[in-house]
Amino acid sequence: MKHLFKQGNKDLPTLLLLHGTGGDERDLLPLAEMIEPSASVLSVKGNVDENGMARFFARLREGVFDEEDLVFRTKELNDFIVESAENYGFDRHNIVALGYSNGANIAASLMYHHKNALKGGILFHAMVPRRNVRIPDLSDVSVFIGAGKRDPLIPLQETKELVKNLQDAGTQVEAFWTEGGHELRREEVDEAKRWFEDNFK
Repeated sequence: MKHLFKQGNKDLPTLLLLHGTGGDERDLLPLAEMIEPSASVLSVKGNVDENGMARFFARLREGVFDEEDLVFRTKELNDFIVESAENYGFDRHNIVALGYSNGANIAASLMYHHKNALKGGILFHAMVPRRNVRIPDLSDVSVFIGAGKRDPLIPLQETKELVKNLQDAGTQVEAFWTEGGHELRREEVDEAKRWFEDNFK
């Protein structure tokens, strides 16, 4: 997978950066700088092309995921993380995903499908990746969810369902709501930074 790696403080989790639809491996680098500039970063570009826009998995239409592709791409990403940890020498068991929209969805999917895939996650504007699946025990995982109350793509109830699913699996979840839509707001980034410092520093 096309990616960038930046070595940082090995005592901190490695930040796994996962862009939104149409982004690339450089998109979230400024965001990582804002949340924790001294952390190592593995920033990945999605392998799926949707009309010239990079994504991490295919969808059938807006808001409807291609579940077969989602499962395949989630395993592909998980395998890539394992390979990258060996190549770059970071701790495979100390990774915090930082994802926006489509990237946040595949980060959630990693947690739904692969136990110990992530130590934590910052999920900005995420949806429930799959329903009617058994989520592994996530009692040692912490998650921050940033969401907009007026998000036209993600109904309020969708975010609440994601929070409940993760909590039912044992995850420590903190949800932060803005008055905005699907755009990423500075206030949720500031809250995510505080959350990261509280949980991982």
